[in-house]
Amino acid sequence: MKILVTGATGYIGKRLIPILSNEGHDVVCAVRDKLRADKNYLDDEHISVVEADFLKPETLINIPKDIDVAYYLIHSMSNSSSNFERLEAACAANFKAYFANTQLKQVIYLSGITNEKQLSKHLQSRKNVEEILSADTYALTVFKAGIIVGSGSSSFEIIRDLVEKLPVMVAPKWLNTKTQPLAVRDVLAFLSRAKGRKELYNTSYDIFGPEILTYKQMLLEFAKARGLKRYILTVPVMTPKLSSYWLYFVTSTSYKLATALVDSMGVQIVGKPSNINQLLEVNPITYKEAVELAFEKIEQNSIVSSWKDSMVSSGRLKNSLHKYVNVPKYGCFKDYKERKVENEQVTISKIWSIGGTTGWYYGNFLWKTRGYLDKLVGGIGLRRGRTHISELDAGDALDFWRVIFSDKKEKKLLLYAEMKLPGEAWLEFKIEDGLLKQTATFRPRGLAGRLYWYSVYPFHGIIFNGLINKLVAD
Repeated sequence: MKILVTGATGYIGKRLIPILSNEGHDVVCAVRDKLRADKNYLDDEHISVVEADFLKPETLINIPKDIDVAYYLIHSMSNSSSNFERLEAACAANFKAYFANTQLKQVIYLSGITNEKQLSKHLQSRKNVEEILSADTYALTVFKAGIIVGSGSSSFEIIRDLVEKLPVMVAPKWLNTKTQPLAVRDVLAFLSRAKGRKELYNTSYDIFGPEILTYKQMLLEFAKARGLKRYILTVPVMTPKLSSYWLYFVTSTSYKLATALVDSMGVQIVGKPSNINQLLEVNPITYKEAVELAFEKIEQNSIVSSWKDSMVSSGRLKNSLHKYVNVPKYGCFKDYKERKVENEQVTISKIWSIGGTTGWYYGNFLWKTRGYLDKLVGGIGLRRGRTHISELDAGDALDFWRVIFSDKKEKKLLLYAEMKLPGEAWLEFKIEDGLLKQTATFRPRGLAGRLYWYSVYPFHGIIFNGLINKLVAD
């Protein structure tokens, strides 16, 4: 079977692709930027990658027309644009138009549970997308999920931040909203087992876990699973805007995502029972089991995907990394340093482990201070961390940086700053001729950018000297 996966660099897509490949299917991954595609795909004979942007119909010609089944996993939860509903609708319409004259038999769409009369903007948009995707030329199978719980999922990481950082919480009233959390492994089971099942053609199912819990109960259950005692007081006076700021400052989420989540969390997400569990032989696990399984993955450093690495967490980047690969040379300020490398493997290992829980080797207090300042002005700060302890791929989030280029064979790592800046900044590490070359590049925007560079220049001298010295130390 030839299968298309859209949203291939997203949280669900990255986990679904290996499952389909291991089953022997030919999987076509549609991505807007090939640089963000998993490097492991290059070694898998069953996986191919094509560049296609569903907002640009002319790019869809790159997708083969002999697709049998397509997974529609395109969502714009991160889009801060006021017309994100129109953008999502356009993607769905362009998808439908392209496949109208192909042999596509089935489209499997992952949506959200939309049983309430009053829906959030994002849930209403997903419902509209379902209507647009419905077609006469192919069958549509829709799965509507609630909160997805798994290592690296946005809901899991936000709950984790709240529970681990706050012994006592004064929280918004939407914590009393009911939902039915579902483990990510069960979501993947529903999706992977539905392909080619004719009895599921032109059907829609709610998929959910075995428990109805409030967000407050989820927090307390999470704390119990981690052996922590937590106290939560809900107050009725916290506005959606204040709630968004509360999530933004306490957790690693971006303000855009916090706003979208608060908008959705005020809506009850309880599914309608059906026979889908029996049809696909899926027996969803409990919330507690999902949390415990997620921490097993974290402890094994085997997180397949994380919301932090998707553009949902981006402070500045849009979709394409190509635009930032070539570091500008003119009109820029640079801080260049080089040191002799005694042991290349040790230095490379340090570079690829930088940030996150490892820290920045020198002046961590100053890095953290910069992160706090960024958070205060609406940036992403340092809390985002990194997904893997010792591996970095293009597109990965790294504290308030985004990995633009990563190649251990070429001994080069390039980062782009996503913090709030009056300009653009890159940080490059490269080993050539036995030397580690470390270059910080800043392209200022107007007078404010130039004043910024000169104001932080003394700190750069301290931080970047200390950093490169630590990186080459044996």
